Amino acid sequence: MVHVAPPRALARLPSPPPPPVHPPTHLPLPLLPPPSLASLLTDAIAASPSLLHLRHLHALIIRLPLPTTSTPFLLSRLLRRLAALPLPPTHAPLRYARAVFSALSPPDPFLAAALLRFALVTQPPLETFRVFSGLRRAHGSDLPFLPFAFSPLAKAAAAARSLHAAAVTHAVSILIGGFDKHRFVENSLIGAYVACDDVSAARKVFDGMAVKDVISWTSIVVAYSRSGDMGSAEEVFAQCPVKDMVAWTAMVTGYAQNAMPAKALEAFEHMAVAGMPIDEVSLTGAISACAQLGAVRRAAWVQDIAERNGLGRNVVVGSGLVDMYAKCGLIDDACRVFEGMHEKNVYTYSSMIAGLAAHGRANDAIALFNDMVRRADVQPNHVTFIGVLTACSHAGMVREGRYYFAQMKDKYGVLPSADHYACMVDLLGRAGLVDEALDLVKSMTVEAHGGVWGALLGACRIHGNAEVAKVAAEHLFKLEPEGIGNYILLSNTLASAGEWDQVSKVRKLMRSRRLKKEPAISWFEGRDGFVHQFFAGDNTHPRTREIQKALFQLLEKLKLAGYVPILSSIVYDVSEQEKQRLLMGHSEKLALSFGLLTLGSSGTIRIVKNLRICDDCHLFMRLVSKVESIDIIVRDNMRFHHFKDGECSCGGFW
Repeated sequence: MVHVAPPRALARLPSPPPPPVHPPTHLPLPLLPPPSLASLLTDAIAASPSLLHLRHLHALIIRLPLPTTSTPFLLSRLLRRLAALPLPPTHAPLRYARAVFSALSPPDPFLAAALLRFALVTQPPLETFRVFSGLRRAHGSDLPFLPFAFSPLAKAAAAARSLHAAAVTHAVSILIGGFDKHRFVENSLIGAYVACDDVSAARKVFDGMAVKDVISWTSIVVAYSRSGDMGSAEEVFAQCPVKDMVAWTAMVTGYAQNAMPAKALEAFEHMAVAGMPIDEVSLTGAISACAQLGAVRRAAWVQDIAERNGLGRNVVVGSGLVDMYAKCGLIDDACRVFEGMHEKNVYTYSSMIAGLAAHGRANDAIALFNDMVRRADVQPNHVTFIGVLTACSHAGMVREGRYYFAQMKDKYGVLPSADHYACMVDLLGRAGLVDEALDLVKSMTVEAHGGVWGALLGACRIHGNAEVAKVAAEHLFKLEPEGIGNYILLSNTLASAGEWDQVSKVRKLMRSRRLKKEPAISWFEGRDGFVHQFFAGDNTHPRTREIQKALFQLLEKLKLAGYVPILSSIVYDVSEQEKQRLLMGHSEKLALSFGLLTLGSSGTIRIVKNLRICDDCHLFMRLVSKVESIDIIVRDNMRFHHFKDGECSCGGFW
């Protein structure tokens, strides 16, 4: 028989003390055994390396004449250590944990809570509810539950994202525990409902609380931020008596995730001024906001904060910085951050590859991909291949695109998604292979989304293929009935083919559906770091008169250079004169005029637009870059456009 030595800590355990010779006092029995014995047992449990050693300790706890109130405490420690051991399912750790609980009679509420925590940590989330039900069936009213016994149930419901499980937890905490007014339980319930995206239920619990703490307030702020209701989040946040780091972070990330980047940066600045700790979550929110705005000076400020808080080398933050600088049009700065990172993962490489692709540096993107898989031995994922295929598409590298599309599945085991097919359709469409692109869509192994058909329709616009355009548009009108840009693309394609009766039908359809364009917004960052926002037809800027005057002076220069407005960019049924007026009010033109006013002919004008740049504005930017001898970088929702000397990096395809 193999003898297993007990842990070293047990060798120092003293013999049980002799019975006292004096009468017992009336002092209450201590909760824990004598300090030396308690500490030795606790240390031995914490250091236990195996299930066998824990079983040995279990036997000692049962045999030693310990005070009855201390046994549940030690057994709960034993269950905690058991949960931390890497045991295979064949060892049936839950069965043993149940045996640990069942060995005590009568059943102990403290140990019952420990058993539920054990189930939460070691089992699938909903198994915690089965353990709870088993305890109820076996012991009924003989086992009263403590308030913190319901926390594992709430966390299990949250982990499973099961609204039904959250409601069950809510019900049993009231009906069985009677803890409907216990703050710890109420906070747990709020957390469960928030995880299940039921903000209404979370708010009902919150409103019913007699006493709210910082956790209560913060949880509701997080709930509203996650749901996109930033108005309610602001309202609750303003009422918070104490605003902790989690609440501030929820506001920063909420604004960033809900396309409110300026407010995200404002909240982040207030957070920093308030002396709140800065972690990677709040930083990534600020980084995302800078990326959305293309705010170059703010980007440098955010990176400086990351460095000062010791997060400059954090792989999550670093990957975000790479993405941020690339989206701000500073691809060289993105490369600098990438090269300076000591640790890189698939997200870091994917961000850098996507950035290079968006800036038209296809060869660099593909070279980095090859370096990633060969030298760094990092396994690519689906996002990586979107970047690689986009690079091939922007550079017209059809052969390479086909190769990597095949390698994606055959060599790396990444199944093509609709996004990958959209890249391939875009690639083939750019090369004029419109019919082949349609055949690829028909052969897709997944359902085509709007991005796939949109890429095909865009190719038809460039190459004048009206028949395939009708097929693509038919699908788009079903998938995206409110997407006015699809109607405009089809109308322009049909107009180029001379099918005016069909153009009339498309415009009638637009009117019957009462389609409205999403408001076009462009952003320009001034020298002082302030981000100026321009809407189409905007006259609210403090320098509107100067902007308009400079814009029309610029228009006269461009006319001398051969500029003729592309009136088809305006789909409304108005006069030609009105179309020209509307074109001059486009948001990117206003941002450009303001940029020229503030920067002159020095530096680079960087503009970010939330929608696709129209044909007329694209032509306008090209000519301005030549006439004014200035570099212009425009980031629309499709790609980057680098305008220099009258040319654009996109080659006229976007």
